[in-house]
Amino acid sequence: MQQTISKIEKKIIVSCQASLDEPICKNNCLMSIIESVVQGGAGGLRLAGEHDVIHAKSLTDIPIIGITKPDPLPYNWQEVVYITPTYKNIEQLADVGTDIIAFDGTSRVRPQENLEELIYKAKKNLSSILMADISTLEEGLNCYKLGVDIISTTLSGYTSYTLEKNNDEPDFELLQNLAKNIDCPIILEGRVWTPEHVRKAFSLGAYTVVIGSAITRPKVITERFIKNSKVR
Repeated sequence: MQQTISKIEKKIIVSCQASLDEPICKNNCLMSIIESVVQGGAGGLRLAGEHDVIHAKSLTDIPIIGITKPDPLPYNWQEVVYITPTYKNIEQLADVGTDIIAFDGTSRVRPQENLEELIYKAKKNLSSILMADISTLEEGLNCYKLGVDIISTTLSGYTSYTLEKNNDEPDFELLQNLAKNIDCPIILEGRVWTPEHVRKAFSLGAYTVVIGSAITRPKVITERFIKNSKVR
């Protein structure tokens, strides 16, 4: 376990995900993107679903963070847990050899097991590394107390009670507070757009950084350029 975690230290992990209505989901485009970021030097991958995990493992031995999530997202996604929400989802990812399994570690409504039960069952029955996606310091502290191996800022700005954080900047304040108060690897994820963001994250104590849309989603990248350049 520690050997796998050490492989991602001070590396960039690339999240290769897309909604079904995006063109890159067609004609195996997403698989080509996964191959491209591996060739580009990604230190790890964050993927959604067993199929993508299996495919990536046929291409590379770099660590893979796996999740499950519905597509489309539920209408009330800001209020409910939807990232790897149940023990069964964690078990499915473990069965295909996912190195690190990420799940929602927030205080929101859960569909089945409560958070303590979910983590307990996974730690007892599986050998996969557990990573909690959280949105506040309190949630991070709680997940650490419950025994997770890694904590990520993934959901800051994406829960109903952290929406004010959803701007053009990563939540560096949360990252810094987590790194100061928790003795496990802390990952910065969410709204990482520039190399400057990455450098700042490492200076504030990030163990590693996950980048998604800024690298892998042409539609989002184009929309962002047009919006910020005021091109018509």
